[in-house]
Amino acid sequence: MRQLSKRVRRIRNRTILFFLATALIFYLSSSRQMSDLERVKSKGSLVMLTIPGPTTYFEDGRGKNGFDYIVAKAFADSLQVELVVQVKPSLKGLLLAIGGPQGDFAAANLVKTKLRSESLVFSSSYLDVTQQLIYRRGSAKPRTLEELDGDLLVITSSSHSERLKYHKENIPSLMWREQEDLEMNDLMRMVDSGGVDYAVVDSIAYLVNRHIYPRAGLAFNISESEPVSWAFAAHSDGTLMAAANQFLGDYISSGQMVALKTQLLSQSDNFSVADSSRLGKLVELRLPTYEALFRQAAKKHSLDWELVAAIAYQESHWNPRAKSPTGVRGLMMLTLDTAREMKISNRLDPDQSIQGGTAYLVKLKRKLPTRITEPDRTLLALAAYNVGFGHLEDARILTQRSGRNPDKWEDVREHLPLLSKKEYYSKLKHGYARGAEPVLYVDNIQYYQHYLRLHSLSKQNLPLKKPESDTKTDWEQTQLPSI
Repeated sequence: MRQLSKRVRRIRNRTILFFLATALIFYLSSSRQMSDLERVKSKGSLVMLTIPGPTTYFEDGRGKNGFDYIVAKAFADSLQVELVVQVKPSLKGLLLAIGGPQGDFAAANLVKTKLRSESLVFSSSYLDVTQQLIYRRGSAKPRTLEELDGDLLVITSSSHSERLKYHKENIPSLMWREQEDLEMNDLMRMVDSGGVDYAVVDSIAYLVNRHIYPRAGLAFNISESEPVSWAFAAHSDGTLMAAANQFLGDYISSGQMVALKTQLLSQSDNFSVADSSRLGKLVELRLPTYEALFRQAAKKHSLDWELVAAIAYQESHWNPRAKSPTGVRGLMMLTLDTAREMKISNRLDPDQSIQGGTAYLVKLKRKLPTRITEPDRTLLALAAYNVGFGHLEDARILTQRSGRNPDKWEDVREHLPLLSKKEYYSKLKHGYARGAEPVLYVDNIQYYQHYLRLHSLSKQNLPLKKPESDTKTDWEQTQLPSI
């Protein structure tokens, strides 16, 4: 009986061990078979590595923003997972972290290069950039790399560094310095202030940042157009990148990518060195006096304070005693009728003017049909602030008659100039108007608002660290580590 009992126990124990081993094998097999895409969906989050900057990722009073963030957020939404952002302090650190426990992929305006391709794989392209050498306006403008006479600074591990190494094969005298803890807007700031003589940045960074660094001028391109992509670890199984490629293809074909690029660069054509320099000076001299009032009025009406400040700059250059020949007065240049309508007793009082002008803009927004969404609602209201609500309605009627959308600013702006042509205004309720002016007015305010946002963002940057060594870098002296 005792022998039978031992035999039963052995069979039982072997059976338990068999099932445990089978379960363990099944678990390990299932774990090994889980793809990168399945892993992301299983954990419910997609981790994006990036570096901070106006064209990549930043946070301000409006929350998380940036070109790369917006596109990556749309990708995460398409996978029905949360986007988690991991910000790295340097480009070198970002490239080393891709595919590790800190991030699933990197999105930071990255260009595919020969060196990077040794350890990374890249998605389909979603943007094209050109590498550009910038110099300080007022100094001698170089035409070639051979003409450089001064300190040239680039970011460590950047595609710009690789490009300079390529050029050095034909220009042995070419020398430059590399620094790790920089962003491209830092380089533009340093050139603008005279901290360095030259730097290399991407074309999109130059277009976005030149408004607030107007003394940083474009000298010449040092590369052809290059595609920008997302970066994944070379050891990945390709499933997450395949999903990214599918998403990017759909995002591009839907027109959303073009719209986002247009929004990012919409103010580039308005740039002028003189205007930006004057705006920069008044930002330092006048804006601090009224910024708190702009913020207070904007908060009261749920607007961006930079928008309110931009309107005031367009109207008066932040001069509280400004006066037009027609009697429009104050920071927000209110007419006497508008001041009475908004219950403003003193148009020359900065607080009253800002409160009245802001409330009037909000009133114009509310008069528009409720079906009109942002940003068109605000842009149309700005046009009405300049040309009058009646004339705006006439332009919307013309827009509708031509088969275009009267609720879209891009369509209405094309028809506003027709208000100055007799063949059109003679058949409209409110008659003649200088319809080209509100178009320029809205463009200018968007430009100034864009400038103020970038200026606010630039003030958030930490002080630049000094390089550990002042040794000039050339290809023979300094080799970058493989990544």
